Parts: sequence; C-alpha cells; structure tokens
Amino acid sequence: MADLPADRLSMDPPFTYIGLDVFGPWNVVARRTRGGLAHSKRWAVIFTCMAVRAVHIEVIESLDTSCFINALRRFLAIRGPVKQIRSDRGTNFVSASADLKIPSNIDSKSVEKYLADRGCSWVFNPPHASHMGGSWERLIGIARRILDSMFLQVGTSSLTHEVLTTLMAEVVAIINSRPLLPVSTDPSDPVILTPATLLTQKTGVPSVPPADPNVKDLCKQQWRQVQHLAQTFWSKWRRQYLSTLQPRRKWHDTQTNLETGSIVLLRDQQLKRNEWPLGIITQVLPSQDNKVRKAEVKVSRQDGTKVFLRPVTELILLLSPP
Repeated sequence: MADLPADRLSMDPPFTYIGLDVFGPWNVVARRTRGGLAHSKRWAVIFTCMAVRAVHIEVIESLDTSCFINALRRFLAIRGPVKQIRSDRGTNFVSASADLKIPSNIDSKSVEKYLADRGCSWVFNPPHASHMGGSWERLIGIARRILDSMFLQVGTSSLTHEVLTTLMAEVVAIINSRPLLPVSTDPSDPVILTPATLLTQKTGVPSVPPADPNVKDLCKQQWRQVQHLAQTFWSKWRRQYLSTLQPRRKWHDTQTNLETGSIVLLRDQQLKRNEWPLGIITQVLPSQDNKVRKAEVKVSRQDGTKVFLRPVTELILLLSPP
C-alpha cells in the first residue's frame, strides 16, 4: 500500500484538493401532459474534500461534458478555487479537462508553472482502478443509503427536479455532520470533529474557551470565536484523525516491480480466464516511492493492436524480460 497522498494531509481551506465522481440516475417529472407525466433522468456530481472529508453535491441533467462543466462552475463559484482535482478516467471528465484546458498527469515543472498561472491541475486514475479513488467513491454509498431512506418517505412517483435538489442538499448536510472519530465521553472535550464544524463554524455544543489568559473578549468578538473553533478543529484533526489513516490494512507484502517487455495477462471481467488477452508491457509508470502501480500494455486483437493503461492489480505476470 502506498503512502497517503499529500493532499490528504493538507491543512489548506476546505475543498482546496478534491475528488469527484458521478452517480445516479433518478427519474424525475419533467412536465405534465394530458396522458400523464413525462419523465426525464437526473444524475449528481459529488465533490469530496480530500482533507476534511466534506462533500458537495450538484444535480445535472445529463452525462455530457457541458452539463458537467456547468456543475463544476457552480461548485467553484460556491466553494472557491481548487488546486487539484482527482477523478477516474470517465469520458465526460476527460472531455471536460480538455475543454477547460486543465492538464492531467504532467511533470512537476509544468504543474508548478500551471499552478502559478491558473491554480488548478487534474489528475486521472488509471482505468479499472476504483481502489485508487476509494477516499471519495465510498461516500457515494453513504449518499445512496440516505437517499433510499428519504425516498421511502417522499416517494419517487412524483419526484421533481426541485424536490431532488432539496433532497441532495439535505444529504450533504447529513454527510457533513457525521463524526470523523468516535464520540468522546470526556466532558472536557465536547467538540465533535465533523466536516460541518469547519464549513459552518457552528457546533451543537459550545466549544471550550482557550487557555490563553490574554484572550478575554472571546465571547464579544465573533471573529475570535470563529478562529478558535477552526484552530480546535485542525488541532483535533491533526492529533486524532490523521493517526487513524496511518495503518496500512492490506497489500503488506512487497512484490517485484513489473518491467518493460514483460508478458502479462490482462484481466477482463467479461471474459473467462482462459480467454483473457495476452499483452506486453510497453511502459511502466512508477510512483514516488519507485513502486510500479500502473503500466501501459499492448494487446493484439482482431481489429488491430491497442495500448491500454491498467493498474498492476489487473495484470498477471507470465514472463519477465531476460
């Protein structure tokens, strides 16, 4: 298992480093006709802060690039500028990256220059590597469970775009109010570490005044309350929450790195094992710790030769180069 990405450990403002994905669809009532109701589909884009684990959801009307760009613009207008975006290699994401002229998988010098000019970069995970985006994709399951419980009360027969948007806002509030750590029973530690604590600067329980005797007007000046609450959040986040991310729960054994020229089998869930295609690695892409976790594989098929980018979990080594 690799080290935690630097954006997971950043103490920048919320939604400075984000991961995003699309989930859905849901049928909503588009208009009323003489024969009944005309339905259309809606999807949702979930934006997840990599550091404080807060979420933001935008409803879109289709999966084309223009709808996604509009959702991204709404998100940036509300949450502010973003330094880095992570996502899978979806067609709409790749098209949006090209249309917005945001480079992906570029070298450090280009990143530094681009961040200086525009302040944003886009990093794509390799195809068939959902485990690399687990930090934001797992929140989709939470959102779905909350929505399913809401649909039992509201019903989906008369679901409209406005109702779906309202439900999504309530889903965001519920997810952002979840505790990041087990709730402490210590009466001297009443602040519960939640993403909403930092986003709204509000808690259900008053925070403990700081021990600094020079701060005497904490209750009189609101900006001091906000500053103190933010400092309390980041202090607990750094001392208690980050320690829970350090254990490496799987992939403990060290494997030999794949090399250029290796003969491999390419996993394909739609085919039987004896039908998996045979390929040769044309390029390996090592991580910062010099471990190869993704590679380009050339496969020969009936319609020609194709090159695929795959994680090593989808490759089975048969023969190493001499």
